[in-house]
Amino acid sequence: MRGSPSRPSSSRASRAANRRSLREIHDEIRRIQAQPEASAQRSGLLARLSRLVPGLLRRLFFRALRRDPHWLKRTAGTTLVTSVGMFGSGTGWAVGIVPLHTLSLTVGGITRKRGLVDDRVEAREYLAVTATIDHDVVDGAPAARFARRLRALVEGAEVLQDLAR
Repeated sequence: MRGSPSRPSSSRASRAANRRSLREIHDEIRRIQAQPEASAQRSGLLARLSRLVPGLLRRLFFRALRRDPHWLKRTAGTTLVTSVGMFGSGTGWAVGIVPLHTLSLTVGGITRKRGLVDDRVEAREYLAVTATIDHDVVDGAPAARFARRLRALVEGAEVLQDLAR
């Protein structure tokens, strides 16, 4: 693996997000926003060649990926996080590529809506997040607990406190 042991190389930077601090993830996102060509997804050989490959070959490739889940996990990971909200206004939502990832989180836009707060109606901002979970891998009860915990973390915003420092 290229790069120092403490800092992953750009091609493997998205790996092991569970062992990285929120600050490290935030800094990487900002770096890629400033230099999109530095993203492994944008600059990789597969990204450049994918436009030239006919649909039949792409479907065969994805079929081969699904036949070896261990290789797929090593190369594509188990979780996909994407954002569609930055491309327009409104909430937005999307369905993830579940056969390739166990969990897909799609962050939509922020919209203002009226909602009930302390027994009164007031305008609030709402963030749309779509969680797509492969039910062949994850049972419904743990998936529901994950969704409830994710909502509590996002609404509480405690995890963002280290970014304010």
